Amino acid sequence: MIKEGEKLPDVQFNVPTSEGMKPMRTADVFAGKTVALFAVPGAFTPTCSARHLPSFRELGADLKAKGVDTIACTAVNDHFVMGAWAKDQSVVDDIVMLSDGSGEFARAVGLDADFSKFGMGPRSKRYSMLVKDGVVQKLNVEEAGEYKVSSAEHLLSQLG
Repeated sequence: MIKEGEKLPDVQFNVPTSEGMKPMRTADVFAGKTVALFAVPGAFTPTCSARHLPSFRELGADLKAKGVDTIACTAVNDHFVMGAWAKDQSVVDDIVMLSDGSGEFARAVGLDADFSKFGMGPRSKRYSMLVKDGVVQKLNVEEAGEYKVSSAEHLLSQLG
């Protein structure tokens, strides 16, 4: 598992935009920026839709006031699903949706999980991280089934 102080791996994300899918590499998203990244096991799933993403939507301005340039969400879902979820949650212009459709990023950072027993297959663990210029500054990984340390509230408290 990636640790604080380590650089994010170079992978390609597929990002839904108003012009369609845009491929973006890790550096395109994180280089020269402070990014609040959070990962969910799946778009449209109960905790992810009712609590996790909304916490970042509601506290987005507070995070940006503390120096965050970009808020990004990643999940092992295709860009069509991530785009539909962004529209459903009214975050199209506020949160960059990083589709990790094949789970390459989740595996590369060692935060992948097998959700086969729930009928979901390979996914990402639930976590949040603060990334500065591609380097992990804070990493908050949830225990299975939990939702506490990956919230925007917790990440905001770490920004001082």
